Amino acid sequence: MKNIVVLGSTGSIGTQTLEIVDAYPEKLNIVAMAASKNVEKIEPQIRKYHPRKVVMYDVSAAEDLKTRIRDLDVEVLAGMDGLVEISTMEEADVVLTAVVGMIGITPTIAAIKAGKDIALANKETLVTAGHIIMPLAKKMGVSILPVDSEHSAIFQSLNGEPKNRLKKILLTASGGPFRGMTREQLANKTVKDALKHPNWSMGQKITIDSATMVNKGLEVMEAGWLFDVNFDQIQVVVHPQSIIHSMVEYVDGAVIAQLGLPDMKLPIQYALFYPDRLPMETPGIDFFKLGQVTFEKPDPEVFQGLALAYEAFRAGGSMPTVFNAANEKAVSLFLREKIGFLDIADLIGEVMSRHTVIPNPDVEQILMTEQWCYEQIAERCC
Repeated sequence: MKNIVVLGSTGSIGTQTLEIVDAYPEKLNIVAMAASKNVEKIEPQIRKYHPRKVVMYDVSAAEDLKTRIRDLDVEVLAGMDGLVEISTMEEADVVLTAVVGMIGITPTIAAIKAGKDIALANKETLVTAGHIIMPLAKKMGVSILPVDSEHSAIFQSLNGEPKNRLKKILLTASGGPFRGMTREQLANKTVKDALKHPNWSMGQKITIDSATMVNKGLEVMEAGWLFDVNFDQIQVVVHPQSIIHSMVEYVDGAVIAQLGLPDMKLPIQYALFYPDRLPMETPGIDFFKLGQVTFEKPDPEVFQGLALAYEAFRAGGSMPTVFNAANEKAVSLFLREKIGFLDIADLIGEVMSRHTVIPNPDVEQILMTEQWCYEQIAERCC
């Protein structure tokens, strides 16, 4: 039996994780779960999975939850202290980090220090603090198991091969709902337009990030830390069918890929059971029905968020934090219809141009940089 802590149980990754627990109740056990403030959604989860501890990041939501589940023997905690406490529970084997935003950094570090393996679905953790996370995981002998479909594909394609045989990573991207469009065509795109992803069903933030291709930029930086490669060893390839989830090219020219239908359960399950593979009741690829797969070059002139991500990756230090935080705030403004679609990348670039890089930031400096970004955009926009 493997004991799991789920940070972000009410989101897309969290709920699909619980479905995997449903499929393998004799192998997986939820000992703790956390959410931001969705009490309505987490209460039935608690009643079904019987965790020992639950965290609501929002303090008022924690008080509401305590009242709702007072008939249960469950400890309700709140805030960052609560996230750290459940991430370091003695009985926990794996901490799945699926919270949104940079609040994932501190509990992830705490879990690693406590010797817990990490099933990582929180991009911000490595984008902003990869220089802290990866050396610490190595020191503690802890596994960082990627849950992103692309990074899981790379992880699977690298399985068993020495690092010196790797030539480059081919990171696939669907292209999002606006693939092939010009900047002129993108100028008047609405929130409703941007949320129509052609292949994946995801939360609003990540869906907008896919539309801008900022999400792929974040994944480039994440891949750099996960697989210890430079930015010039990562090539983004637009693959509209989302069947090839990513590829690895070796020094002899061989390319190894992982294929599958668009379904996040596969990378989640692979991370939870690694190195085992267990059956999953999902349809396989019908190659005859599929017919063909196609590839295109991304256009960094149109999707400037991707070009800015490479720029942030090259600069290193605190610049990836600036890229991430500026995007987070810009997407929030776009979702509230305060700015236009193209303004997202423009804001990111503007804030990056104002920033003086901190070469090797600690967690406090990372969080201070995040706040500085928010203030910069608040002065600029609203």
